[in-house]
Amino acid sequence: MNLANINSLRQEDIEDIEKLTVRWLFQAAKDFGNNAVEIFAKSPDDVKDIAEDVTRETLDSLAGFNVTQRVFGTVDYKKARYIILPDKAIRQALFVDSKAEKTNATATIQMSQTSMSVRQLRAGTEMDEQGLLPPISIYNGENYLTTTAFLHFKYSDDETGAHILEELTVFCIPNGLLQTNYNPNSTQTFWRAGRNAPTLGEDFRVRVSFTELQRMKAWRVQKLIYHPDGSAISGDWRE
Repeated sequence: MNLANINSLRQEDIEDIEKLTVRWLFQAAKDFGNNAVEIFAKSPDDVKDIAEDVTRETLDSLAGFNVTQRVFGTVDYKKARYIILPDKAIRQALFVDSKAEKTNATATIQMSQTSMSVRQLRAGTEMDEQGLLPPISIYNGENYLTTTAFLHFKYSDDETGAHILEELTVFCIPNGLLQTNYNPNSTQTFWRAGRNAPTLGEDFRVRVSFTELQRMKAWRVQKLIYHPDGSAISGDWRE
């Protein structure tokens, strides 16, 4: 297998790789199906821990072309993989984190979960905070394209306290090498202010607006809806 030089990848290539990754995550979640509903409803664990378990089980259920290389990061699922395209193959460092919230308009992320700079306005001040992941990760002297994606679970609680899984949003933040396409300045952005208090010394956080990211590229945000009676899951791929 001939591996492409990651440093020579075009922006179009990176887009294709991230789109292929979202397709894989979306299909894995669809195949895992109502197992996720059952785990949310029956597990006694904290909802954040439940989301982590579902993410790992979901992605382990759909195997890929894995590389025997450990990767490191502050996310729930980390994997070194080969991405096979029609005309090339590359090494990818895939980072997938899970979120569980009762709303589904935004998701809060840490700066250790993106390779982009966060350029936005906060209280009238322009911010430019660099993500802590490199766009190209290096392990044992080999280059891996960094890809960061998320599974965002929207749930509610019934009268017994059981967690009812309602929706799943799969989304992918662009690699930092695509900065100028998605967030060149503080006004062209999909970022929203995060829930952190700088005056209290809390780490900088930021939220991803699903609506704005989807407006830039529809395929970067995919949704599945879990029906209340557990009979079916609906959601079609959106280009």
